[in-house]
Amino acid sequence: MPINIPDKLPAKHELQKENIFVMGETRALNQQIRPMKVLLLNLMPNKIETETQLLRLLANTPLQVDVEFLRIHSKASKNTPQDHMNDFYRDFDEIKDRNFDGLIITGAPLGDVDFNDVIYWDKIKKVFDWSEKHVTASLFLCWAAHAAFYHLYNLERFIRPDKIAGVFLHQRHKSHDPLLRGFDDEFWVPHSRLAQMHLDEINAHPDLDVLADSQDAGAYLVVTKDRRKLFVLGHPEYNTATLGDEFHRDLNSGLSPTVPSNYFPNDDITQSPRGCWRSHANLLITNWLNYYVYQTTPFDLDNLEQRKPKQK
Repeated sequence: MPINIPDKLPAKHELQKENIFVMGETRALNQQIRPMKVLLLNLMPNKIETETQLLRLLANTPLQVDVEFLRIHSKASKNTPQDHMNDFYRDFDEIKDRNFDGLIITGAPLGDVDFNDVIYWDKIKKVFDWSEKHVTASLFLCWAAHAAFYHLYNLERFIRPDKIAGVFLHQRHKSHDPLLRGFDDEFWVPHSRLAQMHLDEINAHPDLDVLADSQDAGAYLVVTKDRRKLFVLGHPEYNTATLGDEFHRDLNSGLSPTVPSNYFPNDDITQSPRGCWRSHANLLITNWLNYYVYQTTPFDLDNLEQRKPKQK
């Protein structure tokens, strides 16, 4: 089944070239089924690139997904045309009285910036709190996961002495959980960040379960006991070239970035990397959308408090 996106969204053409099943809003109006309503809060500078990465994953599911885009403020973006923002993105006041099946909040390039110094910190806290009553299940990526841990559970991240960048081996735990159905015992995930959560503190928290982690990169998949919140402490949405693009961008800017681990063949930056995480990335989003969203959300979103029990 397709994802349902605006007819003129740039990602639509790119995804169709890849034979990914997307449906324009015009055609979707004639479908006699209820699509999953997913809200995407995009905090990344290059909105179009991030949209395409996440839509590619959302499209690999048997469910029809109606995706809407949310921005944290209406200030002009340096990396995305303002016409694009005005055409496709909504402000919080436009959606605050509505309910959604799913919410995805992306990472943000804020490095070691203190949460309270983030210019939109009050706004992001408002979205976190709003989602408690207006969203069936939420997915927080990288920085958004760190921010949600801090705001919702008072769990502090720590700043690493060096940036962790590369593709790292992970181990799954609690394999019976629906989110991990089809996962291998070990799998690879890209990471690119300065901050990290204390794994022992997450394991000790009574409201949280660690479903997958890495000896090198720490916690990766963390869920609440009711499975309404999923924290993804990495970047499964990355394209094969994304880590390389980040590395060469920093190199060309006069910085001295560390070569991403397990990424370039033989650590030779002149060679093309090979993606080894795409299957698990697709499986992660498909399982989340099916088991944590579709299987628990009410048919009538106006009755969001009448969620079905999570499936085993």
